Amino acid sequence: MESKSFNKILFVDDDRDVLLAAQLFLKQYAERVDTEADPNRIPSLLQNDTYDVILLDMNFEQDATSGKEGFHWLSRILEIDSSAVVILITAYGGVETAVQAIKEGATDFVLKPWQNEKLLATLSSASRLRRSRLEVDQLRAEQEQLRADLDGQFPDMVGTSRAMCEVFDTIQKVGATDANVLILGENGTGKDAVARALHRRSRRASEAFIRVDLGAVSESLFESELFGHKKGAFTDAREDRAGRFEIASGGTLFLDEIGNLSLPLQAKLLTALENRTVIRLGTNRPIDIDVRLICATNMPIHDMVVSNDFRQDLLYRINTVELHLPPLRDRLDDIPLLVEVFLDTYSQKYNKPGIAIQSAALDHLVNYTWPGNIRELQHAIERAVIMNENGILQPLDFPLSVSEPAAGDDIHFDDYNLEYVEKIVIRKAIEKHRGNISHAARELGLTRSALYRRLEKHGL
Repeated sequence: MESKSFNKILFVDDDRDVLLAAQLFLKQYAERVDTEADPNRIPSLLQNDTYDVILLDMNFEQDATSGKEGFHWLSRILEIDSSAVVILITAYGGVETAVQAIKEGATDFVLKPWQNEKLLATLSSASRLRRSRLEVDQLRAEQEQLRADLDGQFPDMVGTSRAMCEVFDTIQKVGATDANVLILGENGTGKDAVARALHRRSRRASEAFIRVDLGAVSESLFESELFGHKKGAFTDAREDRAGRFEIASGGTLFLDEIGNLSLPLQAKLLTALENRTVIRLGTNRPIDIDVRLICATNMPIHDMVVSNDFRQDLLYRINTVELHLPPLRDRLDDIPLLVEVFLDTYSQKYNKPGIAIQSAALDHLVNYTWPGNIRELQHAIERAVIMNENGILQPLDFPLSVSEPAAGDDIHFDDYNLEYVEKIVIRKAIEKHRGNISHAARELGLTRSALYRRLEKHGL
């Protein structure tokens, strides 16, 4: 062979003739072959090195036939390195022994005397498994780091106001359970952050957290996105694809903007939840799912049940616990703390350490109504940090002038720039409808998606 197939192999057997034969054969295919006659040295070897594959004899001098020593050392190896790939070898084996070996954690089972080609094939398969396990471990570590980084992007989960203390108390009580949770609140109040907090406190915290924005999923793609599809199920289905339910199985599925679902899609979702199965498009085979479901909406979902826009049976299914997030105007006492957190975040992000905020500027922020809630405050602080040149944030750094009216006031304009007027009118509509995007869009003569684009455009 031009290149070695394996990096390092460890062979443990008390028969030195066997070790010599193995080394002579395997050194053709491995960069290094370590042999050891004394199994008591295994812990020391594994603490100082790692191996692609470990070949382990089942019977040593103390017990020549039962295999108990082999199972003992198999257990010790897996305690030290849970990703280790171990092939057990013995001259005294049968089907029962092989089955027990696999149950105990061995990757494969080889009888002496082995056939070289068969042993080589077994080693190749085991080596691939070792690489896969290491990749999974690396991905898991990266996921945990990513999860920690993502969690760090949600500093809005802070507050000492009574309203937020009630939210934290509910999260603490509900997080560790598998209860379905429905989060209600206006846009920008931090529903995504609450869903992640619930997941982190659950028994599923080490598993996937999958978020689906139902407001952005079209009716035609709903089943494909949530339930998956088989290759050829529709024109663009070029390969088999798992849906979000499958991907989230074992973890948490967060369905954001669930109030946007049409009645036919609500029925399909309800069927999946009741049966705890999904069926990929293009197949008839049900796939079992195990998810902790968290949903969120900014819409008056109970009113929608009364008006027959939302199924009552689906509401019963998703709201074992309801969690109401207060708008920022109902927790103004938290603004100084939120400002401190956002200021620290963006000072670091834009390399502007030491930026402070005047008390007058803080009062300016506290006295504002914040129709865009925490998201609007966050954008305001970010903009102020970016534009600041002297290290002190003043009221003028936050263009939230009194000409931008509070809820209930008439609209007056000091500036008739169309961009400015559009921003004020949109803000007024959202305030009037207390953050309900559907109602505000209807009054403005826009679709929800068009209004969302304008909200993004104006930083609302």
